[in-house]
Amino acid sequence: MTETNGKSGAKPDVEGFGGETQDFVTFVIAGQLFGIPVLKVQDVLSAHRITRIPLAPPEIAGSLNLRGRIVTALDVRRRLGLPEREDQDECMSIVVEHENELYSLRVDSVGEVLALSGADFERNPPTLDARFREYSDGIYRLDDKLLVVLDVTALLDYGRSKAA
Repeated sequence: MTETNGKSGAKPDVEGFGGETQDFVTFVIAGQLFGIPVLKVQDVLSAHRITRIPLAPPEIAGSLNLRGRIVTALDVRRRLGLPEREDQDECMSIVVEHENELYSLRVDSVGEVLALSGADFERNPPTLDARFREYSDGIYRLDDKLLVVLDVTALLDYGRSKAA
């Protein structure tokens, strides 16, 4: 197999790829459909009050309190290098756990949970936007859209982004 985005040709670090069905929570950012494995999702939040963190990287929107736990809010639009959303108050969040910490991934809107066959999974095509490729495990070609599967670990890896 070939190497793509610095990763080996092996399937992504997601259970169920191969011929089995994998469930993805879908969401939209700047008109593009994305998905992350449902098993990585802790919660989905509507608009939530976020407190800015001084001197934080620009993609860190701030922090929020979720049932007594402090959660770092990441603006996925900014992380992907996309223009800011005009109405920040209308963002939704997908809460994920990474290295025993909770993170709120701020997105434009959250869609449905899709069950997709691992046999239909494809590696990132060369034509995929470079901003997406860096944080993507691969894609699914749906009837009318392209679903980009985000790699949550890569998205939250700040050591890698500083080295780039």
